[in-house]
Amino acid sequence: MKSKLVMTALLAGLMAGTAHAENIGVSMALFDDNFLTVLRNGMIDYSKELKGVNLQIEDAQNDVGKQLNQIQNFVASGVDAIIVNPVDTDATAAMTQAAAAAGIPLVYVNREPANVDQLPEKQAFVASKEIDAGTLETKEACRLLKAAGKKEAKVVVLMGELSNQASRMRTQAIKDVIATPDCNFMSIAEEQVGNWSRTQGSDLVTNWLSAGVKFDAVLANNDEMAIGAIQALKAANVPMDQVVVGGIDATQDALAAMAAGDLDVTVFQNAAGQGKGAVDAALKLAKGESVEKKVYVPFELVTPANLKNYQKKN
Repeated sequence: MKSKLVMTALLAGLMAGTAHAENIGVSMALFDDNFLTVLRNGMIDYSKELKGVNLQIEDAQNDVGKQLNQIQNFVASGVDAIIVNPVDTDATAAMTQAAAAAGIPLVYVNREPANVDQLPEKQAFVASKEIDAGTLETKEACRLLKAAGKKEAKVVVLMGELSNQASRMRTQAIKDVIATPDCNFMSIAEEQVGNWSRTQGSDLVTNWLSAGVKFDAVLANNDEMAIGAIQALKAANVPMDQVVVGGIDATQDALAAMAAGDLDVTVFQNAAGQGKGAVDAALKLAKGESVEKKVYVPFELVTPANLKNYQKKN
């Protein structure tokens, strides 16, 4: 009888442990993106360190309708929490409402949702302050142009998707820095949307060069477009020491370009740190614990001087 009681207690303990497993549905804007891959892998790696945490990760393939359908499916399956990297930051209201109506915690990661300050209970946002990224990038470009003796400097700007809050904030930061007394010798010659794409970044810079646009710096909203710009400049036989090129994210490809002397500045966005923060916030909300509405992971300036500190991070 005693052994049966012990066995029953052990089984009850095992069942209780299983019952406490947390199932988190994750919808990524797209899988085919270097930075978002690091973000996704950061969530996966961190969840493996935790016991009883299961991630169901879906690829929205940059389709707003598909992403909303994924959220609805997560709700229907009764997940404990949802993490969303939104396709369109202006189209998050329906996802917010779907999760809130079901009482399921929701955490937005990396891309700031519309009306972030009005998120309902059990919802949060984990990312980095996008205005800081553009500010760090542009201030360093300003310093480099001054060091090169430039009295006037023309800048071309490669923007991400305008539906994306990060693109708008990073671009605004560029303009804000250029408007300051220290950097107002800089002016924007051209700005176009490159949709975060290396290919589109290359095409835009190629077109500007072909049209005879003169510029001293390329400031891109992300590293992929910056790398595209570098490819276009090299194809046109423009000496890389004559143009300052900046990006954001500190991806491995960007750091390799910096090590080769082609990229002058990037800004480290801690993708894995954002992924870990999103999982932590989702788990806390699922357990009924309180979480700050906005959880920020700081951006960090990366230059050739401190490159070695970042080569193994993103």
